[in-house]
Amino acid sequence: MTEVRTILLEKSVFSDNDRQADLLRARLSEKGTTLINVMSSPGAGKTTTLISVVNELKKTLRVGVMEADIDSDVDAVKVAERTGVKSVQLHTGGMCHLDASMTEQGLTEIGYDDLDLVFLENVGNLVCPAEYDTGAHLNMTILSVPEGDDKPLKYPLIYESCDLVVINKIDVSGYFSFDLEKCRKNIAYRNPSATVLPISAKTGQNVQAVVEYIRSFVQSNKEPRI
Repeated sequence: MTEVRTILLEKSVFSDNDRQADLLRARLSEKGTTLINVMSSPGAGKTTTLISVVNELKKTLRVGVMEADIDSDVDAVKVAERTGVKSVQLHTGGMCHLDASMTEQGLTEIGYDDLDLVFLENVGNLVCPAEYDTGAHLNMTILSVPEGDDKPLKYPLIYESCDLVVINKIDVSGYFSFDLEKCRKNIAYRNPSATVLPISAKTGQNVQAVVEYIRSFVQSNKEPRI
């Protein structure tokens, strides 16, 4: 009979990344730069939402955007053209997420020393990005109406790990079987402390609420810790 060795893993396989993420987060805080990790499934409206939000935030904050994709630079070009802020494209080489090391490379490229706020638009995926700490101070997840109000029940980790959930495309909710209150309850089931903000990035409905939430978070992140 063939003998098979069983190895007990007592340390998280993500521990090295977690340690690097903590160090990165600390360095960013020392520089006074806030990093926000934006996650969602493909087509939820990450880039459109970011453009709307950045165009408001740039009035009072120095903002940069890092766009992560497996290939192409269309999102980085779109953000740069429509907002005028610093924008870089990160290619993951086929990987479905970013980790702390990849994020740090992007931050070095964008030059975060003179930025108050950097958005990282992660790869469109509801599984892999939730497993890796990027070093962000805040995790933001976008859920769009066409995806359904039961999405948080199907993909628990991404909702458990986020601080802010933006429900996008509420302007088309009449065309889909989407119950906003049920969605809120499903998010709360996974993460009672998450802030939930319904918006329409296309029409601008309630986008200002996201802007104010982020502006307030950036300010509080700059305040000295006692």
